[in-house]
Parts: sequence; structure tokens; C-alpha cells
Amino acid sequence: MRRPLIGISAYVEPADWAVWRGVPAVLVPEAYVRAVTAAGGRAVVLPPDDEDAEVLAVLDGLLLAGGADVGPGRYGQPRHPRTEDRPDRDAGELALLAAALAVGLPVLGVCRGMQLLAVAYGGRLHQHLPDVVGHEEHRPAPGVYGAHAVRFAEGSLAATVLAGVRRVNSYHHQAVADPGRLTVTGWAADGVIEAVEDPGLPFVLGVQWHPENEPDPRPITALVRAAERSRSGVT
Repeated sequence: MRRPLIGISAYVEPADWAVWRGVPAVLVPEAYVRAVTAAGGRAVVLPPDDEDAEVLAVLDGLLLAGGADVGPGRYGQPRHPRTEDRPDRDAGELALLAAALAVGLPVLGVCRGMQLLAVAYGGRLHQHLPDVVGHEEHRPAPGVYGAHAVRFAEGSLAATVLAGVRRVNSYHHQAVADPGRLTVTGWAADGVIEAVEDPGLPFVLGVQWHPENEPDPRPITALVRAAERSRSGVT
């Protein structure tokens, strides 16, 4: 039996390699690929493309990766000076997400991906978290991860997947303010929303941290397992 195919949403950013400098490239941090592979899946990189979502017909799961901010126009807010969005990613990923939810495909949102989930479900975001919580512990410095305590709602998908996890890494300056139709199931000590899910679907989970960079990337492993069950018709 083939490995579950997990689509990972990708960036388009200027990149340097060999003799090339600043060339627009389709990128995804290898940590996502390693985590999917280690869990028994096969990673498929998905560049931004909003023309259709037909690629989902061959995928078994969807991983919405981290990255730049979601455009505030997507949730009816004016732009904060610190917001840096990528309209191409928003358009392509929201198209994929809507189609994935319509057919019950397992979905995991990581950092930006969780925020995109909330927006897709009718929610909104805090555009600059330090304005809300009064500190920068969720993104201490450029390229530097923070770490903080986390708790999960008893009986939730998040609590099941992350049993025993008490601390997570952190690198974000935005956060979910209103989850829309999603259920909040995880929180940091300062009240920042750390996990959301849709109990009405077999596997729709968002986490605010970066499990691909944790020694035990459980949410990604859980996505691959859910993809295996979905493909075999087991819920």
C-alpha cells in the first residue's frame, strides 16, 4: 500500500542558492517534509494556485504551513502597520481548504495555517499580538523561537493528540482573536489561543506553534494517521 500523500502549502519567496541570488522560488522548510516522512507519509509541495483545487483528488491530507500573515481584508479589518501578508498564498490556500473541508479531507494548520483556518471559519485575528498581551514572548526576536506553557481542553482532539505535552515552541506576532465556528481547545498561560478544531469533522486541527521543529511532532504524525484512516474508510 502506498504512503499517504500529504500536501504541504508552500511559499513563493526570493531565495539564494549556488550562483543565484534573489530568485523567486517555491519553498517549504524541510522540517515539514521530514516530519511527514518520519510519520510514514509522502510530502507533496503545493505552490500558491487559486485556479482550482483539483490536486486534492490525489491527496490524503492537507498541511497548511506557517509563513507570512493572512491579509486582514479576508476578515474585514484595516491593515496594521506590522502586518505583512501574501495575497497569493491566501487565495490558493483558502481555495484548497474550502475544497478539503467539503470532502472531509484531514487538515492540519500550523501557525499561519491555524490562523487561516480561523478566518475560513468566519473568525478574525489579532494583527500584532504584543499590542494585546503586552510582551513579545511569542516571538522574542527575528529568527528566535520562544517557549511557553500550554494547556488543552479535556476530551478534545488536541488533548488526545498532545497528551503529556506541557510546553511548546513559539514564533508568531499574530494570533486568533475570534475562532469563528471552530472550537478553541488550547491556550497559553497568557490566554493566547493555541489550538482550534472542528469537532464535526474527523480531523481538522490547528496549532499555533511549530510542531515540525519539535523533537516529537505529534500533530503532523496525527495528520498522517488520520489520512491513513480516511483512505481506508475508517473514521
